[in-house]
Amino acid sequence: MTSATGAGTVETAVPARMDRLPWSRWHWLVLAGLGTVWILDGLEVTIVGALAERLTEPDSGLALTETEVGAAASAYVAGAVLGALLFGYLTDRLGRKKLFLLTLGLYLAATVATAFSFDAWFFLLMRFLTGAGIGGEYAAINSAIDELVPARVRATVSLAVNGSYWAGAAVGAALTLVLLDPELFAPNVGWRVAFGLGAVLGLGILLVRRHVPESPRWLYTHGRNDEAEELVGAIERRIAAEGHRLEPIDPERDTLTVRQRTATGFGEVARTVLRTYPKRTVLGLALFVGQAFLYNAVYFTFALVLGTFFGVPSALSGLYLIPLALGSLVGPLLLGRLFDSVGRRPMITISYVGSGVLLVVTAWLFSAGALTAWTLAAAWAAIFFLASAGASAAYLTVSEIFPMEIRAMCIALFYAVGTGLGGIIGPVLFGALVETGDPGNVAMGYYLGAAVMILGGVAELVLGVEAAKRSLEDVATPLSAAPADEPTAESSGQPPTTGRRAAWGKGDGDATRQPPPRRRYTAPTLVDDPQREAHLGAVLQALAGGPLERAELGHRVGAEEWGPGRLDAVVEHGVATGVLRTEGSLVRARYTD
Repeated sequence: MTSATGAGTVETAVPARMDRLPWSRWHWLVLAGLGTVWILDGLEVTIVGALAERLTEPDSGLALTETEVGAAASAYVAGAVLGALLFGYLTDRLGRKKLFLLTLGLYLAATVATAFSFDAWFFLLMRFLTGAGIGGEYAAINSAIDELVPARVRATVSLAVNGSYWAGAAVGAALTLVLLDPELFAPNVGWRVAFGLGAVLGLGILLVRRHVPESPRWLYTHGRNDEAEELVGAIERRIAAEGHRLEPIDPERDTLTVRQRTATGFGEVARTVLRTYPKRTVLGLALFVGQAFLYNAVYFTFALVLGTFFGVPSALSGLYLIPLALGSLVGPLLLGRLFDSVGRRPMITISYVGSGVLLVVTAWLFSAGALTAWTLAAAWAAIFFLASAGASAAYLTVSEIFPMEIRAMCIALFYAVGTGLGGIIGPVLFGALVETGDPGNVAMGYYLGAAVMILGGVAELVLGVEAAKRSLEDVATPLSAAPADEPTAESSGQPPTTGRRAAWGKGDGDATRQPPPRRRYTAPTLVDDPQREAHLGAVLQALAGGPLERAELGHRVGAEEWGPGRLDAVVEHGVATGVLRTEGSLVRARYTD
């Protein structure tokens, strides 16, 4: 199913073979090894938040100041942002498996070391390194899972995985009631035990994760197509042995031709994000900033709100977090299938706009004094039932709508920007509003959070790309995709090129995949491609007033949104069919001669 077509070029059906696989025990292994880490993250973040006050006590063994507690939270966020960027880049360059082992290893080492903290500076450093490991996990894990599970259930799985963070949060909230009990644990022991529990769970995950393979999609793109073929064959044999039937592959329809590469430079990443897919970039930013602002603003200040306005002791605040965590967990689990059946665009819009509207209602009731601590917790649970599904879908969206070669880097980039803006501004702003002691001021913060979420929903409605049940290569053509019979560098005498996509690719928009052409553009009888004909019509209309330089032509027809190489392919097609003529960089319509 995989064949070399020339030096550095390979034909492969690996994406179609992975997407047609029935759900099996092998997929459950992938979920156990990769997805369960979010439970660990939710567990630790919740425990650390609840332990903050304990760490300021003189007999805790650290006796941090309030400023140092805040600095520790900032160090964790800073580590997550920088770790996401660094490890996201390395994930695309070195492979998914190497990085999801490295990032979990870093997380474990830093967590264990935190339990033995002896001074504030060491505690802050370990929190920074722990955050770096988690930031890298976001990029490595989401890209690996989306590339390993079938397209028809990708949203169901992705939302369940990302939403599982809140299973850990619920457990962590319950554990704080025990760990903070001075009758059970001494003040200088309980918080150390908390970090130790996280390390034990993480070690178990690491042992399972060793058996999760590299992404076959990454392998064939990076010159290791024989390994990709062998790996997919082994997975197919394993699943067939379980009694599952494998659907046949259509070589003409399901074969993708790619130029292999070892890495993708930052320049190409920037061009793809800013020039090829500007609308998708705006969409990703809107979704990530919205969910990060809402979650971090509410989540990191919930104890302050409960203590300031309802007199809830800090030792009991974790009890009120449990409904919020359960709502956030149940939402993705129950709604996830609808993202695959109803579709991404309507469900993401509903999740973002719906949670924003519920937050507006909650803000009004809060400012009116109509809520108790428990009814506020119930309102949070309802809000995050929807918001959690939307937030999980944000990671899925960015993973789907950008090409495979930069998938992890894009997840890291949008996570970093969203966390850097929403994760820093939100808690600081809400903390200041809570300190005023005025419910009306806090309500204004809630209104702002609701507006940001609603804007994210509107962005999805206007700019969203429907990716339900579509192959990742359909939604965003690989940068290395090429026509199947394109001559190699040796046969053409030209230096090899990288980053050009197949003629059936597209930039921003909701494209429908067309099969890669089985020949170069040298004959008028070509594979039917309605999208290409529409683009050719736009080119002819732009040339009605006379010939244009290719760069100017591309600007007039908006070719920057078509995808890399698409304008060139359309022009070649026009020349082949006799409606266009080129003279160097000049393009003219023949009928105007």
